[in-house]
Amino acid sequence: MADDRAGSAAMRDARTASVEASLQGLIDLAADLLEAPIAAILGAGAPIGPRAEEANALAPFRDRAIARGDVLVVPDAAIDPQFRADSAGRGAIRFFAGAPLIDRDGTCLGVLCVADPAPRPPLADRTRRRLARLSDLAVAVLAQGRRTMAQRDAEEFVAATSSALITTDATGRITFANPACETLLGYPAGALAGRDVASIVPLRLRGHHVAGMGALTAGGPPKLAGRSVEVTALRADGSEVPIELSLCAWGEGAAMGVGAVMRDISERRRRNARLLRLAHEDPGTGLPNRVRLSGEIDARLAARRPVGLLTLGVDGLRAVTDGFGSGIGAALLEALVVRLAGRLPPGALLARLGEDELAVLLAATEAPGEADLEAGTEACAEALFAALAEPVTVGHHVLHVGARIGAAQAPRDGADAAELMAAADLALERARHMGPRGYRAFTPAMRDAAKTRRDLQDALLDGLAAGEVALHYQPQIELATGRLRGVEALIRWNHPTRGLLAPAEFLPAIEASTLATRFGQWCLDEACRQAAAWRKAGLPRIGVAVNLFDAQIRAGTLAEVVIQALARHRLPPEILELEVTEMIALADAPATLEPLRRLRALGVGIALDDFGTGYASLSTLKSFPLTKLKIDRGFVRDVLHDAHDATIVKAVLDIGRSLDLIVIAEGIETPEQEAALMGMGCRYAQGYRYGRPVPGDLLGRRLAEPVPAKAFSRSA
Repeated sequence: MADDRAGSAAMRDARTASVEASLQGLIDLAADLLEAPIAAILGAGAPIGPRAEEANALAPFRDRAIARGDVLVVPDAAIDPQFRADSAGRGAIRFFAGAPLIDRDGTCLGVLCVADPAPRPPLADRTRRRLARLSDLAVAVLAQGRRTMAQRDAEEFVAATSSALITTDATGRITFANPACETLLGYPAGALAGRDVASIVPLRLRGHHVAGMGALTAGGPPKLAGRSVEVTALRADGSEVPIELSLCAWGEGAAMGVGAVMRDISERRRRNARLLRLAHEDPGTGLPNRVRLSGEIDARLAARRPVGLLTLGVDGLRAVTDGFGSGIGAALLEALVVRLAGRLPPGALLARLGEDELAVLLAATEAPGEADLEAGTEACAEALFAALAEPVTVGHHVLHVGARIGAAQAPRDGADAAELMAAADLALERARHMGPRGYRAFTPAMRDAAKTRRDLQDALLDGLAAGEVALHYQPQIELATGRLRGVEALIRWNHPTRGLLAPAEFLPAIEASTLATRFGQWCLDEACRQAAAWRKAGLPRIGVAVNLFDAQIRAGTLAEVVIQALARHRLPPEILELEVTEMIALADAPATLEPLRRLRALGVGIALDDFGTGYASLSTLKSFPLTKLKIDRGFVRDVLHDAHDATIVKAVLDIGRSLDLIVIAEGIETPEQEAALMGMGCRYAQGYRYGRPVPGDLLGRRLAEPVPAKAFSRSA
């Protein structure tokens, strides 16, 4: 490359020297013509001909000649009013005659002049004309020099460009190919010139090429002129290379020429192939993704081949990734994919639809009946359950996962891929509410229920915007004194036609959708607003407990949202308590614990709701940043009649005391229940015996009573 640049610079220097030599000849001719000791061409660049001091002395005369636009003659500068001062100051030039160099565009390129330190008589007209003709010759030399330099610049550009350039004559013989073209097609320098251009066209495409050239030489317009197409070129070694080709043509008949610009697009083709593969492939496992699965389903249905589809929700995969890191999670997934693939029937396709969701498309070599296909999907589901039931060892970790499976078949459950996959997803959703190894096949009622749920979700959003959604507050009291210690905020919906709805009638629709985060944030903010309003009214300061949705934890922004809500309503962190379910506590992952620990450190309370109904263990209680346990109302209801329930309640109270946690019993309705719990050592309670959930303004009026504690006594 350095040699090429040096050679190019040398060629430019040579061209410049050639032009300057021609101009010097004209300068010498002008000096001889006028027998002048000084002659020069003075332009925008370096002057040609004079010494440096002479060039400086000639500058005012040059400028005047350019401004005049015609031959300028100054017989004696010492007495000329326009030059007397300059002449006196410089003392070098007395006589000057110069003709401007004006090109075809009217641009002045400089001045051809002669000069003498001594004065002279004015020039004769004939001499003036000769000087003007010499200036015209100088303009012609400069123009030819520019054309020569432009031509050679073009040649250098063609030789240096990375684009492959090739030209042919009307017969298809190659007349020129630049080095980039020779490199692209694998020919040595000069080897392409004179060859038939058909030699670089693959044999299978030459018929089309010959027809196109024939139409072009017959006077037809070049079909590819002004646009680019992707074609294939044949290299010298017989291999093929994909190229982008642009054509142009000039001249007519036998004088016609054709040019082409070619660019190697091999890398683009490889990149496009990778993108196409990625668009149809899960990058983590290499399995087909949802797009590829959809295409396979539609292709089989188009061939009138019934298909069965299983969707698997893998239980525990996300928890492993959160708890042990993405590397362990990826290794576990890879092991599961290998294991599942080995349990599939012939022709089945395993795909990945999401972080912890897989799918299996079952092939049907013949046209089985619905019963046979359903039996096949059930048998496949059992094989998958069995495969996932076995533990997986990754490094030093022995990991356990499970699955819930939804099943659907087409064309019965869907006429196309979208309908079939939606049906299988609905079945999986139902299976998730079942126990381990939950399996559900799609039924039309599921689609009806899904529509009903979507309508309910839309109505809930409208209700939230219309102010129909509200929080009611239920007292939490100290059993020994009957005094109010806090309230739990419980969501209600004042439906415009159905009246006040309890959470059981609409919460499942919220929890099963993206509405959970939005409604959870609204509940948090509304509870803080109400607590701030009570404080502003001078009412007794009580804590407010707010239930969290699982989605609020998974969103990863819980700490920020809570801190902002407290700051917005100017509340101290101690006023707020967050209630979490056992399923949240069981996650026991950094993404779950970190925001809760951060909030607990600020003073926010953390309560474990309905303790005893799920699978929370003592190790969970130890690692979780809890301040309170809540005994589920189910145990309280039968505490007087069921020895097992009484034992569980007593055990929870003992656990709470040992871990220095507040324990509160929910659902107390009778004096007998209250007495039994107090006898077991329970200090705090919540239930209809102390008050039903009421709107915030009504609770505020009760708090404002002269003896507010009595408003929530056992007689309430």
